[in-house]
Amino acid sequence: MTPADLSLTVLHAVRRAVDDGALRVDAGDLPERVKVERSRPGGRGDYASNIALTLARPAGRRPLDVAGILKERLEHSPGLAAVDVTGAGFLNFTLRQDAEQALVREILREGRRYGWREPHGATARLVHRADLRAAVVADAASRILVSQGYRVEVGCEGPDDPEWGLLGARPGAEAPEAGERHAVADVVPLPVPYTARELLDRLGPDAARWGLLSAAAHDTARLGDELLRQQEGNPLFRVRYAHARVRALLHNARQLGFAPAGDEAPGSAAERPAPASDRPAPAQDPQPPHARRLVAVLGDQPAVLAAAARYRAPDRVVRQLEAVADVLLDFQHTVLPRGDEKPSAAHRSRLALAEAAGTVLAGGLSLLGISAPDRI
Repeated sequence: MTPADLSLTVLHAVRRAVDDGALRVDAGDLPERVKVERSRPGGRGDYASNIALTLARPAGRRPLDVAGILKERLEHSPGLAAVDVTGAGFLNFTLRQDAEQALVREILREGRRYGWREPHGATARLVHRADLRAAVVADAASRILVSQGYRVEVGCEGPDDPEWGLLGARPGAEAPEAGERHAVADVVPLPVPYTARELLDRLGPDAARWGLLSAAAHDTARLGDELLRQQEGNPLFRVRYAHARVRALLHNARQLGFAPAGDEAPGSAAERPAPASDRPAPAQDPQPPHARRLVAVLGDQPAVLAAAARYRAPDRVVRQLEAVADVLLDFQHTVLPRGDEKPSAAHRSRLALAEAAGTVLAGGLSLLGISAPDRI
């Protein structure tokens, strides 16, 4: 990772923090670039930045608070071995030389649980309004909270409808009495004018859940027949098609006699994770177009899940899956040999990166309660 790459990585983290509401900074106060320089005496690692001090005043926060928010979004970035905060709020970066290989290895080791956190004993209680969309959003939010180490209790503000279960919304306990903590519903997306049966019959469970979850809570859910169209303009189709393409790439590579870097035989790492010590680093690979973007967006996954849990916002996971799918569909054309080209270490490395992307797609869809088909 060059200083220019690091500057872009930090700027990306700043914009994510603003987008998810952790930092409230006007667009005019956001920097166009982030200055990074070699760490000075007293600092740590290879490079440092004073960006947290620069943003503290417009954000109305202490520099140490801003540094902590950015550190959380940078810790899992490809290319960074460590992020430390020193002094009044300086960010210090230690670079890693095998960033892409390490990220791919981590994803293939963790499988669909990449980005999950260890259970920490805290309990999150969700109380949702008594309507279909709120019940489905609460169900997806509870899955995401579990992925971040929480025990989750789900309650309903009023009587629940058994038919919500047709779309995978599990019935919750009765909400607490008025006056008790969390007695008022905290999952309150705009309702939809359909019953679970109507959506199931018209769209099926996967498309219906995607439509209910893909819009932010304050936006109207998109539940038209376009969710069933197998074309590029349908985000659900793009995400599921991208996953299916990875499965096809693995199958085609097997027919050509090679496997992802680190594997003896191709297959789904999501289903059969291997210990890190058993998976050698993928071979160095000259970066093809879109590979760097794919590595960057895969590295966002842990921070996206953390933010989705914090704000009870499954739509953040939806947007992340769309971003992964869009870059993967551009990257896929570089994975397999062409014409008389023989499979090389570079192809094995690219196949491993594609497999990692497919694993992230499958894991994200699972958190949303949506299937990830191997073929479309």
